[in-house]
Amino acid sequence: MELHRTTGNWRLGLGLSLITVTLWGILPIALAIILKKLDIYTINWFRFVTAFILLSCYLLKQGNIPKLSQLRSVPLYLFAIAILGLTANYIFFVMGLKATSPSHAEVLIQSAGLCLSLGGLAIFKERYTRYQWMGVSILIAGFMGFFYEQLKVLATESVGGASPLENRYINGSIILLLAGITWAIYALAQKQLLTQLDSTHIMWTIYGACGLIFWTVAKPQTLIDLNAIEWIALIFCGLNTVIAYGAFAESLQHWEASRVSAILALAPIFTIVSMSITAWLAPGLVTPEHLTSFGLFGAILVVAGSMSISLGKS
Repeated sequence: MELHRTTGNWRLGLGLSLITVTLWGILPIALAIILKKLDIYTINWFRFVTAFILLSCYLLKQGNIPKLSQLRSVPLYLFAIAILGLTANYIFFVMGLKATSPSHAEVLIQSAGLCLSLGGLAIFKERYTRYQWMGVSILIAGFMGFFYEQLKVLATESVGGASPLENRYINGSIILLLAGITWAIYALAQKQLLTQLDSTHIMWTIYGACGLIFWTVAKPQTLIDLNAIEWIALIFCGLNTVIAYGAFAESLQHWEASRVSAILALAPIFTIVSMSITAWLAPGLVTPEHLTSFGLFGAILVVAGSMSISLGKS
């Protein structure tokens, strides 16, 4: 079987990777803004419907809408795992974000890459180099340091034992780890689907199915209560899915996957910086975060560990 070869245009690959990581880094902030007005299910319904409509337009223009016979050739259980995995991931991530903060959510969701890598070891019999195992150790140390420091900050702000805020923070962190696990389950199923279907056909099917699932519990009538800024944030979230994943897929055509993954590991840094800028420009728009130097160091370790896992085979 002939393996995929990149075009070698690393500048374009780098540019597309930076677009992806910027969009993913800003996404938690946009979600935090609209969570003040909308419930989790309505937000995710809008995101999937927007992605499905835009991708449908693209495929229609290309004359490439998948035929039913093509979809039937793929085992149904693989599609079911991918659809339920991504549905659960979207629910858990927004739930965890609501209970914690954008920066915290973006740091902890880096566990998704680790879970995906470990899944590759178990299912696809992939192997880690010594440097990748070092990356795992650095990543876990970063998680522990960041989480401990955030709890420490909350404890100093509360009086007399564990506060409801601390309990919510701990529960939110557990939910974010579940979001990482369910994303890895989805990604592993998609990896197997790619052996039989084009990536755009897979995502078109998954977007449509997830949109239908969330439609059963969404409340579209609540959209009329949004103001202009909240509408901008919601539309951004809808466009983010298509544009970010599109740029990500295209970047792999021009640059090695390990290099692309290393750039994407920078997402928490983009979120932390974007949160600081947003809090400065519009103080009442998002709740300010209290990151200590040690907490920031933990986030940097998470990024370094993720990059080591991605680049360890190089």
